[in-house]
Amino acid sequence: MRFVTVLLSAILALSALPATSASAQTYPSRNIRVIVPFPAGGITDIGARFVSQKLGEALGQPAVIENRPGASGTLGVDAVTKAAPDGYTILITTGDFITVPSLMPATTYDPYKDLIPVTRIATAPLLLLTHPGSGLNSVKDVIAKAKAEPGAVAFSTPGTGTINQLAVEWLALEAGIKLLHVPYRGGAGLANGLAAGDTALGSTTLSSVKGLVDDGKIKVLAQLTRERTSEAPWPTMTDVGLNVDAGLTLSLYVPAGTPQAIVSRLDAETVKILADEALRKRFSDIGMDVTPISQAAFAERIRSEAARYGTIIEQTGVKLR
Repeated sequence: MRFVTVLLSAILALSALPATSASAQTYPSRNIRVIVPFPAGGITDIGARFVSQKLGEALGQPAVIENRPGASGTLGVDAVTKAAPDGYTILITTGDFITVPSLMPATTYDPYKDLIPVTRIATAPLLLLTHPGSGLNSVKDVIAKAKAEPGAVAFSTPGTGTINQLAVEWLALEAGIKLLHVPYRGGAGLANGLAAGDTALGSTTLSSVKGLVDDGKIKVLAQLTRERTSEAPWPTMTDVGLNVDAGLTLSLYVPAGTPQAIVSRLDAETVKILADEALRKRFSDIGMDVTPISQAAFAERIRSEAARYGTIIEQTGVKLR
């Protein structure tokens, strides 16, 4: 009788275990939805597709991309924060959304409380660009012209409040100059407008303008990072004496509350597939360096970058329109 009582107690105890424990042990058992909060075809989407394909193979279940663009990426991020924290909805995006609390205090989500950073996938330096007819051949030329004509030198980006804009605003603060921001709706508009000479300057990643750079229709003045990446031949911010370090960071997140076992599995599998030389080459071909770091270091990096860009937003008065 005692044995039966003990057995029943054990069965009841097991049945009382949280469902998340059982689901973590069998994860994944169905398709994983990968939300990309930007349109198909951009660097974020391309990088996410590289990883999703390999991640699906590693996990034994398809990882299916779902593009959810709109409102500077906030619509897609918001959808992930409201999804069930079960590992079946993940977010792959660049870091623009970390500036949302500073740009939109009334936003519906808190990126620090509502998301868990899993791993950093890859980084790409932002470039300072011009068109051949601008007469600008260096960052020194840009600073000199902007000081001679305050507020008259225009720069274009894929949108207001993007890391692209904040990177150039950061350069302007460091150099003591004032530039005029001209936002476009996405990288294609920026690239075509800059090639046509609509603005003197622009900022985006190499992948967005590589064809135009190769054809001599757009010229790279510098990369907006302290350190040189890959084999980039252009001057860095260290080379020109400015304390600027800005780039796009492609990363993976899950909703807050996702079981740690699932978070750890996603982290481990992602880091493992990023060691593949063929995949690293694919990222290199779109101007990105694979740069995974520990989950703790990644979380700290996000907070420090958000604080830095928050200061830039406060000093420049950047607002979403």
